[in-house]
Parts: sequence; C-alpha cells; structure tokens
Amino acid sequence: MTSRKTWIAYFAIDLVLVVLFALSGRRSHEESLTLLGVLQTAAPFLIALAAMTLISRPWENHSRIWPTGVLVWIGTVALGLALRVLFGATAAVPFIIVAAIVLGIFLIGRRLITTFIVRRQARTAAS
Repeated sequence: MTSRKTWIAYFAIDLVLVVLFALSGRRSHEESLTLLGVLQTAAPFLIALAAMTLISRPWENHSRIWPTGVLVWIGTVALGLALRVLFGATAAVPFIIVAAIVLGIFLIGRRLITTFIVRRQARTAAS
C-alpha cells in the first residue's frame, strides 16, 4: 500500500507529462500554444489517463510497470484516441504511432525512474 499523497503526486506528474505531449505536438505542427489550445489537444488523453489510473488502483502500487504501467499506457493511448475522434479531431496512423511511442516513454519512463529512486532510497536507509 502507498500513501494517498504519494500516488496523487505521481498521478499529477503523469498529468503534466500528458500535457507536455500535447504541447510538443502542437509546437511541432506550428499550432498556437495558447492554454485553451493545449488543453483542447490534451483533454482526451487527460480523461483517458484519469480513467485508466483509477482502474489500475494506484493506491496499491502506483509505480509498478507490469501490469499497472502498461495498462495505464495502452489504455491512455487507446481511450485517448477514441475520445479524440469522438470530440471531432483526427487520428491518422502517424499520429497514433507517435502518441503510442511518446506516451509510452513518458508513462513507463516515469515508473522506471520512480521505482529506481524508491529502491535507491530504501538501500540508503538500510545502510
């Protein structure tokens, strides 16, 4: 079990990473970087991330890569793309590939880093 503050903090990091994904996409396509524009791009993926995070029961293990991290990553991509289309945007194959790769690096990468930090702190505390 992890504390509520801990998993909420890590969820907040995941939210920031999804916003960075949207921001970088808008920037690379020379779209406006207004707050509303970035949030409009990020919204389907933020909703999907929230849903998948709750389904994964983060209060039990917020940084587990398998199966939790993979579920959150794949679910965020799949549901985010579905919501994106439902909201009236496009989801071309190159975008799907980029979204899967970038969100995978961000969401799985965050879990790798936090797992490494926690293990290192535990070793330091045990010394």
